[in-house]
Amino acid sequence: MRFTDADPSTPLIRKLTLAVDEGRCTLRWLWPERVEAVYVERLELDMMSDDRTGEEPAQGKLKLYTREEYKASNGYTDRITGFGAIKYTVYVCQVGEEGPVLIRQRDEDNMVIASAGKADIRFSIRYKSGFFQKRKSVLITVTAEVPVPKEALCYVRKQGGVPLNKEDGTVYPFVSDFAPGRNEMPPVEVAKDDYVRIFFTDGPKYGAAYRLISD
Repeated sequence: MRFTDADPSTPLIRKLTLAVDEGRCTLRWLWPERVEAVYVERLELDMMSDDRTGEEPAQGKLKLYTREEYKASNGYTDRITGFGAIKYTVYVCQVGEEGPVLIRQRDEDNMVIASAGKADIRFSIRYKSGFFQKRKSVLITVTAEVPVPKEALCYVRKQGGVPLNKEDGTVYPFVSDFAPGRNEMPPVEVAKDDYVRIFFTDGPKYGAAYRLISD
């Protein structure tokens, strides 16, 4: 399948929405004038290999879908199961001399991500210090249902209280991936009035695949 980048005169997909109900998702969008068919791409996101190879983005399964099919079904429907996230991209299809050409939109208005069931990530944070010591150790444990890349999580340190969000303190990355099961982090030394909490590095992206729970 051939792709080309959109230009100012190219018809584009607009207002793509996603609705999920009992394991089925429905995509709806505004069709450009004089466009009678699109290709819908389904790509199951592998968080463990995301952005690590420097290669071209992976291509998912492409399905031709016509305007008439869309009208008959009141959208595009698909079944989703298991854990993880699925990215759907709707490409305008134009027919050239050498066959179909799909329009790649830079604004990503033709792209949505669906959750195929969230895997639980549980974390606990304990503090250990002596009565007269000025510093304390932070003991972090992460228990995951599935493999989780280190890029998905970070911990935030704040003086005087527990951080409320990723921006509420100093952000620190983790240095290794999380295996399924219990993962005990090396102790972290902080000041006695510092507190730590774990957050997603990118809430919309990783929150579609995982549920972060404090024990």
